[in-house]
Amino acid sequence: MLPPADSVLWQKNFLLGAATAAYQIEGAIHEDGRLPSIWDTFSATPGKVLAGDTGAVACDHYHRWEEDVALLDMLKVDAYRLSIAWPRVMTADGQPNQAGIAFYRKLLQALRAKGMKTFVTLYHWDLPQHLEDQGGWTNRATAYRFAEYADMISRELAGLVDAWATLNEPWCSAWLGYGNGHHAPGKQDVKLATQAMHHLLLGHGLAMAHLRANDPAAQAGIVVNVGHATTTGNREADQRAAMLFEVQNNQWVLDPLLKQSYPAALWELWPEAQPVMQEGDLAIIGTKVDYLGINYYFRSNVVSDGQHGYTEVALEGVERTQMGWEVYPDGLRHLLVGFQRDYPQLPPIYITENGMASDDQVVDGEVIDSQRISFFNRHLAAVDQAVKAGVDVRGYFIWSLLDNFEWAFGYERRFGIVHVDYATQQRTPKRSAQLVQQFLAQRRAK
Repeated sequence: MLPPADSVLWQKNFLLGAATAAYQIEGAIHEDGRLPSIWDTFSATPGKVLAGDTGAVACDHYHRWEEDVALLDMLKVDAYRLSIAWPRVMTADGQPNQAGIAFYRKLLQALRAKGMKTFVTLYHWDLPQHLEDQGGWTNRATAYRFAEYADMISRELAGLVDAWATLNEPWCSAWLGYGNGHHAPGKQDVKLATQAMHHLLLGHGLAMAHLRANDPAAQAGIVVNVGHATTTGNREADQRAAMLFEVQNNQWVLDPLLKQSYPAALWELWPEAQPVMQEGDLAIIGTKVDYLGINYYFRSNVVSDGQHGYTEVALEGVERTQMGWEVYPDGLRHLLVGFQRDYPQLPPIYITENGMASDDQVVDGEVIDSQRISFFNRHLAAVDQAVKAGVDVRGYFIWSLLDNFEWAFGYERRFGIVHVDYATQQRTPKRSAQLVQQFLAQRRAK
């Protein structure tokens, strides 16, 4: 994992970090006043998650956080990205739950003491179930409840956070949660998805004002997932299909954030699915952010569906991960350069997630994850190419520090650079983690 001498990675101010999310690692779902979340409900519903897995124990990070901070300190990463579980820190009547807040305060203090920058996501999909019972993100009131949560927790943890993110991947919350039902809460209605997206983004904009007021020294932004589409079709309709895929995956989120409008082509894809909104909403959603987090994993190949949309057609003979996702680093470079061109207001960027799943086994005390090492090298090279093309990318976070609960895929898919034996909770750094550690040691020595 040694980048070329002129790579941006050698610059000491280019952050190299690792990331996790609360529901995927914490466990302890019934402790210290934590309320049920939509993922507790969803994963306990038969048939929703592979093998019937749930996040009830996960990596037991709630009890083993000191061991995990020690892992991060051993790697000597510049920064750690984590999320706060809303149901852990706020009561049903909107009061602070001090027992839950104390967990995050201790964790952030320990990270700061080790010299790491702290990137904290307020919402990584674990909506309190009592809010879902009132309509969840399809209910406008949830945007205001989210702003109240952001206000409370940013007061409680002010001074311990280097960068706040309001939401992680609102596309997944809206589309997978309310559009196709693959994620919690499992609804399947395009109209619900567009309404949920509008309220997610409204909640983001409302929360930004509180983050700025309560913790002015910290950066405040949002994290979005993006997708690159190509077509193997040779008709104009196929080219349009690839464009519509990126409208749905990228512009649906980025246009309201950076242009204060929804892309018109979205309603070509989904006629009659426009959300109900109020005057002034888009100005709130378009509140200036200090940074944009970008999560990238794979490319999709699409052709026209013969109507007003697209259908995915898997490419043959390409490299894939355990998730079945194509390894396509140039998609990341392509998207970053395109965003720089299309959004004059594009803020500085952090790659807040990038990584891959593989079926890793511990053999003689070691995990040799060669495909992951190659994956990181090629994607870091793609980031470097984007920086050289003028894109302001300031850091890169590996997904993920630990093997963990991979949402609807349960514990089968392993994304970590540290292997977790779920029966014993034994942590074993993989070869990829050792190479990250070696590179950062060499960078410090330069």
